[in-house]
Amino acid sequence: MIVLIVCVLVDYPIRLVKGKEKCSGRVEIFYSSSWGTVCDDYWDMNDAKVACSQLGCGPVVNATTQAYFGEGTGQIWLDDVGCLGMETSLTRCSNRGFGTHNCVHGEDAGVVCESKIGFLLFSSFTLQIM
Repeated sequence: MIVLIVCVLVDYPIRLVKGKEKCSGRVEIFYSSSWGTVCDDYWDMNDAKVACSQLGCGPVVNATTQAYFGEGTGQIWLDDVGCLGMETSLTRCSNRGFGTHNCVHGEDAGVVCESKIGFLLFSSFTLQIM
């Protein structure tokens, strides 16, 4: 008998809410057709680093806790997130599973990341025709 186990990892979109800049705010994740928050239990710089990277922002500056960017509403989707810092998305980090938590919105996690600033460099030259 051959047993085949297939594991599919899905990256769910995240966003930042209520921050002053586009790369700061309360972390929310989209799951089961709705946005929900991430609890700050064990939330640290490694978790925030993964969130910043997933969002296309620059390096992490701060991992915020205790609803620093205000309390969310609705679902609390993730709790006990434990990233090593090299994962490509928050859902690839250890956690309790979607919707399994012991939190209230006063424990919503957030991040402050550096904004990536792209520069276009132009080279100017003079063309002399002889």
